Amino acid sequence: MNGLLLILAVLLPIVAGIASYVLPLSEKTRRIFCSCAIFATTIIGWLAILTCSEEKVVLFSFTDNLIFSLRMDGAAKLFVGLSATLWPFTTVYAWDYMKHEGHLPMFWAFFTASFGITLGIATASNMVTMYLFYELLTLSTIPLVMHAMHKKAIAAGIKYALYSIAGAALAFVGLVYLIVNDAQDFVLGGHFANFNGNMTVLLTVFSLAFVGCGVKAAIWPMHSWLPTAAVAPTPVTALLHAVAVVKAGAFACIRLVYYAFGVDVLRGTWGQYVVMCLAIITLVFGSAMALKQTHFKHRLAYSTVSNLSYILFACALMTPEGLVASWVHLIVHSVVKIMAFFCAGSVLHYAHREYVHELDGLAKRMPLTFAAFTAAACALTGIPPFNGFVSKWYIALSAMGEGSIWATLGFVGVLISALLTAIYMFQVVIKAWFPAKDVPAIEAGSAHEAGPMMTVPILILAAACLLMGLFPQWLLDIIREAVML
Repeated sequence: MNGLLLILAVLLPIVAGIASYVLPLSEKTRRIFCSCAIFATTIIGWLAILTCSEEKVVLFSFTDNLIFSLRMDGAAKLFVGLSATLWPFTTVYAWDYMKHEGHLPMFWAFFTASFGITLGIATASNMVTMYLFYELLTLSTIPLVMHAMHKKAIAAGIKYALYSIAGAALAFVGLVYLIVNDAQDFVLGGHFANFNGNMTVLLTVFSLAFVGCGVKAAIWPMHSWLPTAAVAPTPVTALLHAVAVVKAGAFACIRLVYYAFGVDVLRGTWGQYVVMCLAIITLVFGSAMALKQTHFKHRLAYSTVSNLSYILFACALMTPEGLVASWVHLIVHSVVKIMAFFCAGSVLHYAHREYVHELDGLAKRMPLTFAAFTAAACALTGIPPFNGFVSKWYIALSAMGEGSIWATLGFVGVLISALLTAIYMFQVVIKAWFPAKDVPAIEAGSAHEAGPMMTVPILILAAACLLMGLFPQWLLDIIREAVML
């Protein structure tokens, strides 16, 4: 049963996605078919979380060192739970959002298959399995980025592919090194605690592999594919920025640091400071760039660039507290950012506005949407009692507890980023709720709330942001138990 649940969780949506594309289904039947596969996978994923042991399930093997296998350890439970919870929200949202879009067979096929591939990354028991699914995720999400098939969409897909290939090449260096050293299995604490080899080679390989995995997490200077990919439909960008791609990148970095190389060999070395420095640069740079953006979705995209590096910075602290803080922000940001993109999608579809300067007074016509976006602004800024305050608080505490000059610089970077976040998020909020006096009123009928299929997921996620902030201890306890701290 242990193996069956894990295999079903990964293969069911992949097979269903392929089947939905090749079978002669009507659009309504295809949507129902894929949605049922996604909801069934969510149930299977949660059953696996609750019932599966940490026993390894071997899928197939080429050699003694090249084994493709799955395992439900604590980190896998956290990522599977996050993916299995948020994917259905996006599915329901897509029912309304995508009904007037083209290329729907392609959308539903790759949207569904990407779910299984993401769960494959989550449950991979070793580096070679994760690498396989990591590259499959690139292949399955390129068509989603290119969905509209116009010039900008195709260019965005090509850019995403090129950046991903570069990241894969760097991550492959780490994969080979771990295989050669018989260290590819993910074990909390890593494999190099008593390492007696060439430290320069190890740290160089680690740094390259971290940046390679960090490409999907939009680490500077390999970040620009993510804002460009905002050309994709909102259900796609919501998943790209909340779960499927960018969080898979952050998850891979956590695996690399804590479960492959191990903090005992990395802490206090130039390898740690290199990746920490890149994360600090990215979290400030992303917020500064978000402030410059006039396009609504591009502003949120650069916000994601910044917030992903909060996770990478906490991860690079290489302390138990840093590990917990990275997971808290990974989960918190997923909930907040998917809601923020849902709000932007509602504005795009039902108010036909793409730019920040066009949002003046729009809250009068879309009060629920902008109430939820205001909650997202509070959460991303780190204002209590919303959940973003909890994650940023723990990142700041972890940084000050680590005590090094780089951790202190990171703490300062977090404060600067929080200030910039307040400016670029509340500029939208203020424009929507309190328009300038000389701005013409928005005509009745030109903008209105989205239907319940889009609005209900937004409101549920907004409530989750508040509840997670008011009652954070349960999440902290779950994370600490999952990472055995």
